Amino acid sequence: MAYCGKCGSKLEDEAVKNCPACGASTELPQQDPGRPLYCPPVVPGAPMKADIRDAQENKVMAILAYCSILVLIPLLLARESPFARHHTGQGLVLFLLEAVYGVIYSLLSWILMAISWRLAFFLWIWGAGAIVFLVFAVIGIISAYRGEMRPLPLIGQFRLL
Repeated sequence: MAYCGKCGSKLEDEAVKNCPACGASTELPQQDPGRPLYCPPVVPGAPMKADIRDAQENKVMAILAYCSILVLIPLLLARESPFARHHTGQGLVLFLLEAVYGVIYSLLSWILMAISWRLAFFLWIWGAGAIVFLVFAVIGIISAYRGEMRPLPLIGQFRLL
């Protein structure tokens, strides 16, 4: 049984083009094939889904974005893809933080070793902090593999691209 979309009255014949009660058209408007029928609202903090075709074509580029210096490959080769551009931006922030961490670690190790070799223990503790970057890279790779455009925890709010 069909009902009128405007007034809600019951339509006896589903082939009727106009509602007998209000006169409104009962035909569904033609949908643009490139536009989805329903777009869910964006919830803050929820992962954004990329276009399926874009995500499949640029998945390797998105994964490379989280592999330290290899972030340059998608930065140069996948500029047109919103999916790859999102992950490249996240990977670039991660790479720059890794570089800053490496410089600070080098300076700190040079200073501590100049003071005394016994302070090398603190360098081991400070060096274990590099595991955080590995965890962020794994989170980004999993997000890229799933086709999601999820920001990285803590550092995802910073955008360079």
